[in-house]
Amino acid sequence: MLVAAGYDVRAFNTINFQKSMHYNPFAYIHSEKDILKLVTVLISNTKGEGKGGDDFWVKAETLLYIALIGYIHYELPPEEQNFATLIDMLNKMDAREDDEDYQNEVDLKFADLGKRKPGHFAVRQYAKYKMAAGKTAKSILVSCGARLAVFDIEELREITAYDELHLDTIGEKRTALFLIMSDTDASFNFLISMAYSQMFNLLCEMADDVHGGRLPVHVRCLIDEFANIGQIPNFEKLIATIRSREISACIVLQAQSQLKAIYKDNADTIVGNCDTLLFLGGKEKTTLKEMEELLGKETIDTFNTGESRGRETSHSLNYQKLGKSLMSVDEIAVMDGGKCILQVRGVRPFLSDKYDITSHPNYKYLSDSDPKNAFHIEKYLSRQLRLRLEEESQVWEIDVSDNPDEEEALLEELTDETQLTAAGYGGLL
Repeated sequence: MLVAAGYDVRAFNTINFQKSMHYNPFAYIHSEKDILKLVTVLISNTKGEGKGGDDFWVKAETLLYIALIGYIHYELPPEEQNFATLIDMLNKMDAREDDEDYQNEVDLKFADLGKRKPGHFAVRQYAKYKMAAGKTAKSILVSCGARLAVFDIEELREITAYDELHLDTIGEKRTALFLIMSDTDASFNFLISMAYSQMFNLLCEMADDVHGGRLPVHVRCLIDEFANIGQIPNFEKLIATIRSREISACIVLQAQSQLKAIYKDNADTIVGNCDTLLFLGGKEKTTLKEMEELLGKETIDTFNTGESRGRETSHSLNYQKLGKSLMSVDEIAVMDGGKCILQVRGVRPFLSDKYDITSHPNYKYLSDSDPKNAFHIEKYLSRQLRLRLEEESQVWEIDVSDNPDEEEALLEELTDETQLTAAGYGGLL
């Protein structure tokens, strides 16, 4: 249905990389500030915070990442601009405590670049990192290696080798982008956070620089399990500004406490910039208390009667007007599962029935209605092999068109040994 409606379908799957398109964060680096943004989101969503929680090590790592990524972006060909190259450069770096003048292979590259381009961005950052003594430099390298160990996995190297998501074109044509992550294993969730961060920044810049402030195609982000994707840097500011660029975000949480655990004091800012709040039910105390306050109070009449007995009997009757919560915490906690509470900006909250999705006219197109409607991303994946400059390959030219039987047998034999990456009778194997 999406394809028939003219959507360009893309998917990034961190659960099964075999069912995923390639995503290379380096493909969206166009300036020095983009390097800083990439390093910021990388630091925010990966482990390896250094010794004793001291942010000195994090800042030192940041300097080294910026220097290396700057060198990769400005000095290496596009096919080498990826995390695999960054890992290779880190693997070639070592420091010696007893020889402060020792230069490793990467030191020599930066020294040569410094001679050719003394004011180069990467050279300036690397010079700051080199101020560290040998023992300190070794600790920094160990911390970097621990943080980026996940990128040394062969599957991750391959999936981030080049880019097929084209995040910068989403606001210009109808696109359905699926970002799929595990709800039990958070090992690769930082990649989803990185994709969101880059997408928001790219689309805002494109709206301002190319389209006069508003994207031609509205971009709606349906972010399920928002608390599990990691922290998107400056999201509390982004959610307040992206709406003017024709970008909206629907955040789905199990409980508001999840948001506060990640964004701390900025959690209230994020909630405050959401025009609509839909509560489907739950029993987390913080969320229930906030819902009670949000619903407000109603006015009720109360009266008290009294009787005094003595020589004479007297009676009293007092009337009062009091405020009572529209729904108390215990009432919200046991709310009917078929009900929900909706608040839209400028409108009083109201209790509503949940919509029966099976009555929607498009329900028949879902796989829930008919398994034949299941979407298979495999047919949209390109498995074309992309070689780096130093890699070697063998190339065969096949011409057996005069004998179809021999042609079919030869193709089957070659396919068993290796993967064909070009259509037709010849190609790169």
